[in-house]
Amino acid sequence: MKKVLITAGASGIGLAIARAFHGDGARVYICDIDQAALARAAGELPGMLTRLCNVGDREQVTAMVADAAQRLGGLDVLVNNAGIGGPTRPVHELDPVDWDAVVRVNLTGTFDVTRHAIPHLIESNCGVIINMSSAAGRFGYANRSPYSATKWALIGFTRTLSIELGRYGIRVNAIAPGAVAGERAERVFQGRAQASGRSIEEEQRIGLEGQSLKALVDPNDIAALAVFLASDAGKSISGQVLPIDGDMQRA
Repeated sequence: MKKVLITAGASGIGLAIARAFHGDGARVYICDIDQAALARAAGELPGMLTRLCNVGDREQVTAMVADAAQRLGGLDVLVNNAGIGGPTRPVHELDPVDWDAVVRVNLTGTFDVTRHAIPHLIESNCGVIINMSSAAGRFGYANRSPYSATKWALIGFTRTLSIELGRYGIRVNAIAPGAVAGERAERVFQGRAQASGRSIEEEQRIGLEGQSLKALVDPNDIAALAVFLASDAGKSISGQVLPIDGDMQRA
């Protein structure tokens, strides 16, 4: 039975991933900043372990990973899903406080969770790390510089970890979703509409122009990919970035 830690696992993509691993028979531990969402998730998925944690807070992360490993009885799979979008503004209008906040959660938070998880993953005979990047980690995104920069950085982090940890049999990959159906996509399109003066519907149409399949990504498909990467079927896959974005060719 796999022991799985998922950050920001109480809603959206994280909850879809938690459901998928739970349904696959894994023991699942999620952390999140939303206590009410954690309670709802725990009520939905019997036996799932939860903890309130802001991955942008180093002390909270240290305590959370130790708690996860203790309560799970080890750690086999880490899914670094936590991330924030930040504002929709051009670089010259961006408040440095907003830049720092996105970097602290998306990049530094992932680093902190991972460095504490690695000793436990080394003890596993099937260690897996999955980092949630984005199409924004493959293309430049106008007015989304902190988000895009951190998602590019996560790809470099992923490939470096795969080299460092391969000798322990730990596989490390990144998933790069495009526009995913849900509240976050709605907020992104709303932000773009406010910046451009166009309607939300027009921004969504423009947002899907660069991909062959004109539809938002289903979070359950991302979850299925994560379970596959952590399974024996993915045992030879490491150091890769797997887009799941409707064949996006440009941002």
